[in-house]
Amino acid sequence: MKKVWAYIKKNPLSLLLIALPLALLAELLHWGALWVFIFSALGVVPMASYIGSATEALAHYTGPKIGGLLNATLGNAAELIITLVAIKAGLLELVKASITGSIIGNLLLVMGLSMVIGGARHGLQSFDRRQSTNHAILLTLAILALAIPSFFNHFIAEYSPEVEGLSLGVSVVMILLYGLGILYSLKFNNSPMTHTPPVDHGKNHVKPEYTIWQAVLVLALATAGVVWLSELLVGAVEVVVADLGMSEFFLGIILIPIIGNVAEHLVAVQVAARNHMDLSVEIAVSSSLQIALFVAPLLVFISLMMGNPLTLVFNPFELVALGAAVVITALVCFDGESNWLEGAALLSIYLILGLAFFMMPVG
Repeated sequence: MKKVWAYIKKNPLSLLLIALPLALLAELLHWGALWVFIFSALGVVPMASYIGSATEALAHYTGPKIGGLLNATLGNAAELIITLVAIKAGLLELVKASITGSIIGNLLLVMGLSMVIGGARHGLQSFDRRQSTNHAILLTLAILALAIPSFFNHFIAEYSPEVEGLSLGVSVVMILLYGLGILYSLKFNNSPMTHTPPVDHGKNHVKPEYTIWQAVLVLALATAGVVWLSELLVGAVEVVVADLGMSEFFLGIILIPIIGNVAEHLVAVQVAARNHMDLSVEIAVSSSLQIALFVAPLLVFISLMMGNPLTLVFNPFELVALGAAVVITALVCFDGESNWLEGAALLSIYLILGLAFFMMPVG
């Protein structure tokens, strides 16, 4: 019993595993779409956490370079699975909203909360100014690449095959840029495209949580769990939106990214609280870049193969949200220093955007 409590204390998100059987019961006993949605969403959280911990363990055995590559590939696995299931269900607007939400969530919510907690505990915190400048440049390029198909679509005023072709072409360029970032990371550990697994800087030799085969097994089981829960979650979305009168954009922009990335978000906040703001900023920014330069273009190709083509055409408010997130993040990070007031500013923008998306009319 002591071992169980010790494990729960070490991994508090494991308590949410109770949501898995509850989600199954809600589906089998027809408790209603809302309960299926709630329990499925809660169940994804520990599954995403296990994917993260298994990836970190594998990264320990493979070394920092391959470890960074593993994190780049699997860092957003839970959210990627949810979006793939949503594409299969034809909920393309929800998918695009989740892309937007992941980027602004990492830049505004995660970085803002990290700066607030880290600044309140340690005062003025510093991080690599040169690296943060590189981050800002890459983020600007990534958002510009996502915005170009939207501007093109606006000028021709209607959907056409050219929009789909442009989305595919832009996706190719974005993936190539991401691949160059991975190549760079294999030579230099501080690439903004990837981040090495979080470490306790006070200990040079930290024993991984799993053996290599345990990590593979946990990764496989957690991934299967996310797939199953995502099917339930996405299947309940339309009913939940209709019953609650909630905007589908709110689900995609606020809830889905938080559900899929809460474990990584907590890590970013925890390392900021330990006064390792460099790593905290790296986690937030690299995750945003992974979404923009890898996940979004990958979804364009996968959706085409699934028969539900996804284009990189976002609505004007999504583009405003993305632009605002990148600009305010760049302004905060350019000096290489942060404090709790700057973090509060990031959180304020996130709350304002979240309120606006919540108020958006359904349909």
